[in-house]
Amino acid sequence: MGASPTRVQKMLKINNTLSRKKEDFIPQNPPVITMYTCGVTVYDDCHIGHARSLYIFDVMRRYLKYKGYNVKFVRNITDIDDKIINRANELKINWQELVKKYIDRYYEDLNSLGIEKADFEPRATENIPDMIKYIQALIEKDFAYVAAGDVYFNVRKFSEYGKLSGQKIEEMEAGVRIAPTERKRDHLDFALWKASKEGEPFWQSPWGNGRPGWHIECSVMSQKFLKTDTLDIHAGGRDLVFPHHENELAQAEACTGKAFAKYWIHHGLLTINGQKMAKSLGNFITIKNFIDKYQDADLLKLFFLSAHYSHPIDYTVEKIEESGKQKAAFNVFLNNEISLPPLTPSAKKVLFSDIEKEKIDKICLKFDEAMDDDFNTPMALASLFMLIDMGSKLLSLDNEEAFKYIQKKVEIYFDILGLKVPPKRKLSKEELDLMRERQIKKKEKDFKRADEIRELLKQKHDRIIFDTISSATGSTISVKPLKAKGKNEKKS
Repeated sequence: MGASPTRVQKMLKINNTLSRKKEDFIPQNPPVITMYTCGVTVYDDCHIGHARSLYIFDVMRRYLKYKGYNVKFVRNITDIDDKIINRANELKINWQELVKKYIDRYYEDLNSLGIEKADFEPRATENIPDMIKYIQALIEKDFAYVAAGDVYFNVRKFSEYGKLSGQKIEEMEAGVRIAPTERKRDHLDFALWKASKEGEPFWQSPWGNGRPGWHIECSVMSQKFLKTDTLDIHAGGRDLVFPHHENELAQAEACTGKAFAKYWIHHGLLTINGQKMAKSLGNFITIKNFIDKYQDADLLKLFFLSAHYSHPIDYTVEKIEESGKQKAAFNVFLNNEISLPPLTPSAKKVLFSDIEKEKIDKICLKFDEAMDDDFNTPMALASLFMLIDMGSKLLSLDNEEAFKYIQKKVEIYFDILGLKVPPKRKLSKEELDLMRERQIKKKEKDFKRADEIRELLKQKHDRIIFDTISSATGSTISVKPLKAKGKNEKKS
């Protein structure tokens, strides 16, 4: 995957959670981009909500590489947490055994989704000495205090607390993840280090045995593995804006005195048939559940691409079936190796004109323009359907070269979107003869015979290109870009 230098000069715009504006994306040290996303907490199987996060940020990374950037990408693994300890106790197994099991299953899920690993996927427990140093620095700067073996960040000491979530201090009480205790000076203060309770895993520290808080992990590991105090991109789910990302930002900027991240990107959340996903509701769909049922991760990916990443998305069986029809249309277009015989022995091969190439390239430009507009995947996907529709029409006019040019373009975009290109198959002489006869009959206006051949071709192979694919990309499976939200609609 690569791009010409001119692509790097085109301006990508990103909707920055921090500024609440769509901004030109200007990395600090181009062509290098530093990018961090919050990963999974390994106490259970990943569900399709995790899949959206993993996939959409993988697409962003792929597109940035396509534009010519050198993306340094880090995605952490939280392998020590209250949820992990509680789940291990519930199952009556060692917490490390639980963690190993679900890290292995996490990587199985990544593989089944066709999502690449990050450049670094650090585990929290492997970086605790660095977290201890970071906490010590915050104590020395008077942004943190020790209380009976715990260490807390002094929120009111950081004057810009709330700037990411847009909340005022007095509005935050309902969102505080950790309940107040007698040890905390303020109900908003959050734990950097937790003193160990009986039977819990612990590590030694200057403040006694314990383990790091959730928020400190990401600040430390992102800066450590990206080798910078200021990240270009920090990404995650919208549910992490407060308190997790707000706390990450506060402790990082208090420690370094520098901006923690230039651009904050947050994806919308996923619901199932209009409801929040929960085991208690019986609508909890793991990645493994989905793959076992549909045998094709691309159906889930096409579903994700149909909505802008920043918007909420509602999963239904009908939408996945729609994705299946879309994938079938792409497969029809991509998986055939076409080499058409001429209408007559003396007929000349149709040449690929500059005008046709210009028309194709204009559609291709729509893909880039869509992705440059805050990764607008619904519009990008719509441009792919425009390409296959045009390619099929050109093929019906015997322009095999133009058809193959479009095929190659679609394959490039499939790579950016992490979609599988089906293996090509050469059509048999009988199939090609039937296709040619059908073209002749259509020219002769013998539509009855043309339709008979069409049905015969369908019976022989349900993915043969025998006519323009416009019929396969009609209203029943078209990609409909999301409209801008009106005043009466809820924001994500």
